[in-house]
Amino acid sequence: MQIRETSIAGLVEIFPRVFEDDRGMFFESFNQQVFDKLGLPVNFVQDNQSFSKKGVVRGLHFQKAPFAQGKLVRVISGRVLDVGVDIRPDSPTFGKHEIFELRGDRNNFAYIPEGFAHGFVALEDSVFSYKCTNIYNKESESGLLWNDPDLAIDWGVSDPLVSEKDEILQTFKEMFADFRV
Repeated sequence: MQIRETSIAGLVEIFPRVFEDDRGMFFESFNQQVFDKLGLPVNFVQDNQSFSKKGVVRGLHFQKAPFAQGKLVRVISGRVLDVGVDIRPDSPTFGKHEIFELRGDRNNFAYIPEGFAHGFVALEDSVFSYKCTNIYNKESESGLLWNDPDLAIDWGVSDPLVSEKDEILQTFKEMFADFRV
């Protein structure tokens, strides 16, 4: 596997080694020893999968401690813009975000560590898969407004489909009023 570092510590894009021949292709989507060697401290305890129609925005979601989740995210089929927002108040990149284009035909994925809000937009009908470092806990779920003007995320779509729940989340400044923004 190859790692592409980003401008935000811990947030990386991963490219697996893909083996292709006349029959098709094969790749490892996770290998604990490889992740350990790459310095990615993960212990996955839950796998999730979703399907989103073209134009659907999901996020920006996170779980509060002690149920914070790191996520290894990838697209099985389709194409998404995947977003990680640094919500670690002590981080030099607090409030910054990175965008990854994850594609089923590229087999790339991203690691979103604990301490990040996460979301994505489906650029085409997409099956999205993610491994989590902690179990889902409803009482710990939270999120940021997907179209917060201060975050200025370019979702790459006009007139997206967004859930009612995601439309009423707090802005970054509202959520983190007690911290520098």
